[in-house]
Amino acid sequence: MTKPVLSVIGEMKLELGSGEETAFGNWRLRQDADRIAWAILDGKGSTNTLSEAVLTDLSKLLDAIESQPPKLLVLRSAKPGGFVAGADISEFRDAKDEASVADRLREGHGVIDRLEALKCPTVAVIHGYALGGGFELALACDRRIAIEGAWFGFPEVRLGLHPGLGGTFRLSELIDPTEAMTMMLTGKSAHTKKARQLGIIEAVVEERHVRAAVQALLGKDDDGSKRGLKAAIFDMGPARKLAANRMRSQTEAKAPQEHYPAPHALIDLWETHGGDRDAMQEAEIKSFARLLMSDTAQNLIRVFFLREALKKNGVGKSGIETVHVVGAGTMGAEIAAWCAIKGLRVTISDIKLEPLAKAVKDAASTARDAHLSDIEIRDALDRMMPDPREYGLANADLIIEAAPEKPELKRDLLTSIEARARKDAIIATNTSSLELDGLAAVMKKSGRFAGLHFFNPVSKLDLVEVVSHDKATRKTLSQLNAFVTAIGHLPAPVKSYPGFLVNRVLTPYLLEAALMVDEGIDPVQIDRAAEEFGMPMGPLEVADRVGLDICLHVADSLRDNLDTPIPDVPDWMAKRMESGRLGVKSGEGIYAWEDGKPKKGKGGNHPLPKDAQDRLILPMLNAAVECLRKDVVADADTLDAAMIFATGFAPFRGGPMHYARQRGINDVVSALMELAESHGPRFAPDLGWKDLG
Repeated sequence: MTKPVLSVIGEMKLELGSGEETAFGNWRLRQDADRIAWAILDGKGSTNTLSEAVLTDLSKLLDAIESQPPKLLVLRSAKPGGFVAGADISEFRDAKDEASVADRLREGHGVIDRLEALKCPTVAVIHGYALGGGFELALACDRRIAIEGAWFGFPEVRLGLHPGLGGTFRLSELIDPTEAMTMMLTGKSAHTKKARQLGIIEAVVEERHVRAAVQALLGKDDDGSKRGLKAAIFDMGPARKLAANRMRSQTEAKAPQEHYPAPHALIDLWETHGGDRDAMQEAEIKSFARLLMSDTAQNLIRVFFLREALKKNGVGKSGIETVHVVGAGTMGAEIAAWCAIKGLRVTISDIKLEPLAKAVKDAASTARDAHLSDIEIRDALDRMMPDPREYGLANADLIIEAAPEKPELKRDLLTSIEARARKDAIIATNTSSLELDGLAAVMKKSGRFAGLHFFNPVSKLDLVEVVSHDKATRKTLSQLNAFVTAIGHLPAPVKSYPGFLVNRVLTPYLLEAALMVDEGIDPVQIDRAAEEFGMPMGPLEVADRVGLDICLHVADSLRDNLDTPIPDVPDWMAKRMESGRLGVKSGEGIYAWEDGKPKKGKGGNHPLPKDAQDRLILPMLNAAVECLRKDVVADADTLDAAMIFATGFAPFRGGPMHYARQRGINDVVSALMELAESHGPRFAPDLGWKDLG
């Protein structure tokens, strides 16, 4: 049966070849009149992954190709989203020991090696993403053609791993080895333009020109001169050793080997075996298998599945296509920009014109950072309209109130918004700490009202707390969860509670650091103690970035409404706020700031107390248990996910509750009791610990 040249999937028309079709499980093979064979990957689900079954089916397809080679073999994905998203992470969870993992990897390498060794030329045509194992599959082809917007990367380092199907040597053979190592060590992606500059791809074409580009490759020889002199130099041991030492020191500063062994293992691989493909291939297999069995990798893989679980909170259609944001301050502007970038029509209002102009300017910068093309940036800005007279409010599907954290102001605004909004519109507040029951009380139809607590910066922090209250309808909450997923963020359903979930857990961490400063301990040392635990930045730097005024407001809102006592803010911190030293937004807070970075010295000579790390971390765990006991959040997994994706809580530890279990519940409770004896009742173990023992 002859198939059409273009296959229509959703709204995308992909060139998938023509001619008679043969099925090989997850793959389909077509050969056209020019004897160009098209191998089409169409795995189960909406995304292609390089699972064991996909590799087994590819091996069968290669049997057919080897027995009757075409003039050219083209690899493509039938999925509209992209090429291949990587390995099937779920298969990693079944790993029992290093030897069995290594054996499975060798089988996978065997298939990829066969693709690379085919007598006919091969080309991968990539649209969307080619990540991890998908990138390795493309690297095994002789050539790569990209559709505009394609991107390539090795995100394995975020799972505590490094490439495991030949990526360590194939990429460093193809392009400048230092560029290849940078991609693998950081997990950063190379989008179309960068990929072309690096030499990952040979051509960038529009979808309608794919067939012509493929035909142009027939008979074109590979001159084998892509790598150049620099790559040849790094084939020599001394040059690699020098470069590896530099990489090692840079990597240690960002990802300490104690917590993140994978990038360091990758550097060792390249330094020891670079230039010797066979040796590096075997070393890659053994290293990957060893890393996979580590606590770091298993916890980071757990984090991957926590992310997937949050996404499932927002399944279905939100019904939200137009959004009006009230308030063009930092948060309101970020929310509006992100909604426009994600394809929604947005209007944004403010009582002043200056913030609206700044919001549009900042939106262009955010879109550029999100790798949008000039045309896409233009389209996003066209969807975001400054609206000082609030014409858009009456037509919006969703109105987000993002005014300052003043209860009376918010209540007045919500009353005004409800009076002008459509009867079926959803009204949400972005409050970070005010309980929703008090805000909902002023509304006539409080069922369509809930909280949408974004975190700053919206474009970088994926989590959004979807905050319910007693009168919020199930439909409203369902639509808001779906909306959060639709704009590429992660919805965490929580109940209204002082500080909700994230701020309730985070505030004791920030306040304890402030109390330690009051005791004479240098702020740099305090931040370093938290960073050594695995936090992305210390609590005092976090306070400066959030703003001391906001931190103090959240602390005040919690103090009188919790079972666990919240200490008073030290005088030194209150005085800094009163003098206008609010943190990064004023140029000075706890630290002086320059170009968005704190100016830190080496830290004072005051000895850091032995219990310093526990004083910072254990109050977070204690607050987390309180939130579970109070049913603020449904389960410990959602809590762990929220703290990781909103605050960066040491991902390699799997989240605060997972860390507590790995450390031992009894040990944590004993440590809290000792801290309570030494420093006061704020450390008293929450009653909920007894249900976890």
